[in-house]
Amino acid sequence: MSSYVTRKTPGDTAWFTHDRFGMFIHWGLYSMPARHEWIKMREEIPEEKYGKYFKYFNPDLFDAREWARQARAAGMKYAVLTTKHHEGFCMWDTQYSDYKCTNTPAGRDLVREYVDAFRAEGLHIGFYYSLIDWHHPQFPIDMNHPRRDDPDAYEQSKDRDVRVYAEYMRNQVRELLTNYGKIDVLWFDFSYSQAKPAPGKEWMKGKGKDDWEAEKLIALARELQPGIMIDNRTEIEQDLWTPEQYQPLEWVRHKETGELVVWEACQTFSGSWGYYRDETTWKSPEMLIRMLVNTVALGGNLLMNVGPTSRGYFDARAGAALKVYADWMKYNSRSIYGCTMAEPEYLACASADCRLTQSEDGKRLYIHLFAYPFAHLQLRGMAGKVDYAQFLHDGSELLFTEGKVNHFSEGATQAEDLLVIELPPVKPDVVVPVIELFLK
Repeated sequence: MSSYVTRKTPGDTAWFTHDRFGMFIHWGLYSMPARHEWIKMREEIPEEKYGKYFKYFNPDLFDAREWARQARAAGMKYAVLTTKHHEGFCMWDTQYSDYKCTNTPAGRDLVREYVDAFRAEGLHIGFYYSLIDWHHPQFPIDMNHPRRDDPDAYEQSKDRDVRVYAEYMRNQVRELLTNYGKIDVLWFDFSYSQAKPAPGKEWMKGKGKDDWEAEKLIALARELQPGIMIDNRTEIEQDLWTPEQYQPLEWVRHKETGELVVWEACQTFSGSWGYYRDETTWKSPEMLIRMLVNTVALGGNLLMNVGPTSRGYFDARAGAALKVYADWMKYNSRSIYGCTMAEPEYLACASADCRLTQSEDGKRLYIHLFAYPFAHLQLRGMAGKVDYAQFLHDGSELLFTEGKVNHFSEGATQAEDLLVIELPPVKPDVVVPVIELFLK
């Protein structure tokens, strides 16, 4: 069994730390302008002009079953959909707002279709819900609001009551956690109470747990779905630490106690979360696989984002990225599911060009070759510990020797604790080859 113990949290994290890999889906009206999900804020678009997207939103090619099939094929075991992003548009038939998909040409409860399709494919279900809402009339204007630079911004905002908005959020969360069966993850986003207002605009304060009435919000979620996992972005610690667009260099720890925590890196295929037609910084196949491996090798999960088009499908670039995962995970998922950081005694055995994961029962060690070595992989400290070795992708045996490199050349390495795996001269046709070691 793994020796690593994470900080105890209220929700059920056992399935989560086994499954390791999920799909994030950012979808909303912002998919129509197709130039970033924060476009309303970035371009300071007034409500009446942003209304054209509401008027014409029609995802006529949306097939949630196809999304779910692609996610499952890519090896993803759970999904998190934006039920409402910062723009305030609701992707379900909420009774608390008219600003919802069923009042657009879509005319459908898109959350319902997502839940039914992904659940049918055996994936765990997650909901993203924005704490920010640039559409709600009681959400006070702040430094992140589209109306922040209006000459009369203070007059627009001074009578807004964030308590009314907090109640609105609770009502909507109650709907989401009541009407769609078992929900496994609730992903709130985000708090910024420490943000500093611009000079002369001190009234534009950031927002945090007190504004959201986060204790009430979380208590409601726990009452309705006792085992649900909740992230920490309300500013009240719950189950999940979520580094964003950042690759940690070690297992994430609790800032105060130093305990290991349950964590999930959320990343994008490109530089945007929502569909961005002209964005060009799409990640290479090597980077995509390495991000997944690096994360699991440090005890974390990877939540990889897709931004569907406004017509409701994953474009060719997203499809190609998902296929990278599908092709690799089909043969190598055993090094991801049910795996975690290798035990300390093994971490120093391989070179810096390798990443190690280990099965939860401790019986198998996986070596991911980020750089393919010539002829031999030398592992110090592994002599006497390995019963059998093979490439994971095809199950082909890899011969090994102990104590020395079996080679005629002068200077061949010798050491009592050395294990040497013999490799074919040509790298297998796998983005990142994996060696599976069966331990004694």
